[in-house]
Amino acid sequence: MKKPWVIGISGASGAAYGVRLCRFLLSRGECVHLIVTDAGWRVLKEELGWDAARRQDTIDRQFMGLPGTIEYVPVQDIGAKTASGSFLTKGMVVVPCSMGTLASLASGASDNLLERTADVMLKEGRKLILVPRETPLHAIHLENMLKLARMGVRMIPAMPAFYQGPQTVDDMVDFIVGKVLDAMEIEHHLYKRWGMPHDTEQPTDKDRTD
Repeated sequence: MKKPWVIGISGASGAAYGVRLCRFLLSRGECVHLIVTDAGWRVLKEELGWDAARRQDTIDRQFMGLPGTIEYVPVQDIGAKTASGSFLTKGMVVVPCSMGTLASLASGASDNLLERTADVMLKEGRKLILVPRETPLHAIHLENMLKLARMGVRMIPAMPAFYQGPQTVDDMVDFIVGKVLDAMEIEHHLYKRWGMPHDTEQPTDKDRTD
């Protein structure tokens, strides 16, 4: 059985990052288990115009035609497969990661499936990557990030760079998603790397599937 990546979308602004990551993984034939918090669904509707019906068919419509497989897992289903360390995964990305979700993970809370699954990643020593999205940050936010970073969690805040010459919002989204893919150790060409010729490491039609 092919091990999946778990993708969590929580209620911070920046739902496009999570959707773009899912589309990239599915375009590569990966298996994705998707967990969306209640607030995450609200942001998907407000920012991307998604139907807020929290069902597998809603997800299937958004990712139709891609070769990978995606399984929507309700955030209330605390008994789902990803809640157990015996269910093998490649790791988990929470993108975007709200400060509320960050605080829960830093305190070891497991009040829903997203939090429990992230806790499993920590206890099993698997990849856990968070994409915090908030500004400005106060001391509690920073302390929570530091606490998790010291436990080996990769922090990739949604801070787009400009050295690659972004022309569109999609370019800025791709930069952050590319940084996440680097941490996942997945090859990509979503942005031009520093020092590389201009005609290499650029997004292609094959890469962009949305």
